Amino acid sequence: MQSIDLRGVTCPTNFVMAKLELEDVEVGTTVEFFLDDGEPVKNVPRSLKDEGHKLLGLQERDGYYVLTLEKGGE
Repeated sequence: MQSIDLRGVTCPTNFVMAKLELEDVEVGTTVEFFLDDGEPVKNVPRSLKDEGHKLLGLQERDGYYVLTLEKGGE
């Protein structure tokens, strides 16, 4: 599984970076994103779901969140 650390990246830059990272991933691949609390964990999952990706989970870990998703079809 690929992990992408977006901690310390502000909105909306974190969403743009997530989209760019997903361009290089095959459809159906599971990817983890590390996100800060607050706006990032509220906005990034919703925005990625709106892009057609399947959200598999969101877990809190030691002051940050891990968003797990499956890349959707283009």
